[in-house]
Amino acid sequence: MSSAEIRQKFLDFFEKRGHKIVPSSSLLPTDPSVLFTTAGMQQFKEYFLGKDSPYGKRTASCQKCFRTSDIERVGDASHLTFLEMLGNFSFGDYFKKETIEWAYEFITKELGLEIDFVSVFKGDKDVSADNESEKIWLNLGIPQLKIKKMGREDNFWGPTGLEGPCGPTSEIYIKGIEVWNLVFNEYFQDRSGKLTPLKQKGVDTGMGLERLSMVMQKKPSIFETDLFLPLIEEIETKAAKPYNEDQKYYRIIVDHTKSAVFLISEGIFPSNVEKGYVLRRILRRAISYGKNFNLPQNFLIPLAQKVIEIYKEVYPEVKTKENDILIVIQKEEEKFEKALSIGMRGTFSIVIEPGFNGEKAYNWYATSGVPFDIMKEAAEARGIELPKSFKLDFERGGKKHQEISRAGVEKKFGGVGKDAGLIQAKLHTATHLLHAALREILGKDVKQMGSDVTPQRLRFDFFFSRKLISEEIKKIEDLVNQKIKEDLEVKKEEMNYEEAVKSGALAFFRDKYPEKVSVFSIGNFSKEICAGPHVNRTSELGKFKIIKEESSGAGIRRIRAILE
Repeated sequence: MSSAEIRQKFLDFFEKRGHKIVPSSSLLPTDPSVLFTTAGMQQFKEYFLGKDSPYGKRTASCQKCFRTSDIERVGDASHLTFLEMLGNFSFGDYFKKETIEWAYEFITKELGLEIDFVSVFKGDKDVSADNESEKIWLNLGIPQLKIKKMGREDNFWGPTGLEGPCGPTSEIYIKGIEVWNLVFNEYFQDRSGKLTPLKQKGVDTGMGLERLSMVMQKKPSIFETDLFLPLIEEIETKAAKPYNEDQKYYRIIVDHTKSAVFLISEGIFPSNVEKGYVLRRILRRAISYGKNFNLPQNFLIPLAQKVIEIYKEVYPEVKTKENDILIVIQKEEEKFEKALSIGMRGTFSIVIEPGFNGEKAYNWYATSGVPFDIMKEAAEARGIELPKSFKLDFERGGKKHQEISRAGVEKKFGGVGKDAGLIQAKLHTATHLLHAALREILGKDVKQMGSDVTPQRLRFDFFFSRKLISEEIKKIEDLVNQKIKEDLEVKKEEMNYEEAVKSGALAFFRDKYPEKVSVFSIGNFSKEICAGPHVNRTSELGKFKIIKEESSGAGIRRIRAILE
């Protein structure tokens, strides 16, 4: 049975049992506390908490998921970063009995598979043992010997994000691998970890299509299924080693290429922050391991085309965005090749030379721009084992570098005095005005990707797909100056991060923010979370002038501006 047939068979099975089939949501979740969509239940999270579902009380889906937590485990027989999650869901409707009986029926009767064993929650000091699920499995004919009782780490799931619905689970194992996780949402867990019973109980199940395809197609790993084999075979046509001699690196390359295709199709571009950094890391990791097989430059392009071919019918967005996907991958590969040509030579010499220390390691990073994890993986891919102390030395070198930089800034500003503070405050405030003006002139798709302030100028990087024309630059500049002339009040408020986001404050680097944040409002024109200094009124800024607009990477534009 092909993966496409398995996917459709699952959805048909639950549609016949009163479930509304809901399309996969984006890999970019609406929940600000998580970076990517990691489970099928995320798009239904609010319905578990009591909000009326527009789909009814029963749904089923095949959800695109991306999980950073498994990056280091990719290369074994069953772990991935990108995966498809089959799931059925109940919002205050059926519960444990129907869920377990349907799962048993689908696995054993629809697919004809034999269950190795199942697991149930054994209970702890906060939550009692799930005896109900155990009894249901026994009634279905699963012997007591095949029912394993496990603790919180294995058989209690959730919440996604910082808080939300969660509960005990029952898992189905085939060929010794967990294939289906049945989650019984009975509790709400707050940020402190406290559990309170939900007003309505819910069901959230998740079964990886890749793992299910593996057992159905009788393959030794997910990478021999029809979802991956065409990619493996594509590499073998160009690689110095066949798949059976170096399976781990083949698997990392094909998994990361697939993930990159889907992330780019969602509008993510390589960068040094948040989602863009994750994309950059997996692309560069795949490129690094490709060196192990002497694969040619731009070898990821035909691989990406194979990914698009496999998924174009189910997820047409990958075909629609094909040109964008290939261009982004090609540009990042070329950029990394340049960095590697300098950076990896530096890595090898730093590791073997006498007197190796953190300062030298960090200086290498500052010079080449190749991140620590990429450097480590690229070196290991070539058989070079870095010293155990390397990461610690690297971090120490970074701290020393920061101390030197701070001293340099103090000297450049003439000490941390009023003048230096005022310059920073003005430029920080101007950056907020620029950001708001960009969004008003170019559209709300503009997203901050980074910023920097020196005594002379501000630099602002933002997501935008093309070069700005001169008329647009003038409109942006004029709008900022108009707001300066309006002498708007700059108001600061302290509030919780979640409260700030709900109030409309912009925040694009949520992993960097503490629970308590400062929100700066400039009249009704700009509202952002920020930790920098600001002036009291916009009239203090003088005249704003854009001095340069340029590319800062694929899909990223950069503006440099000054205050006169």
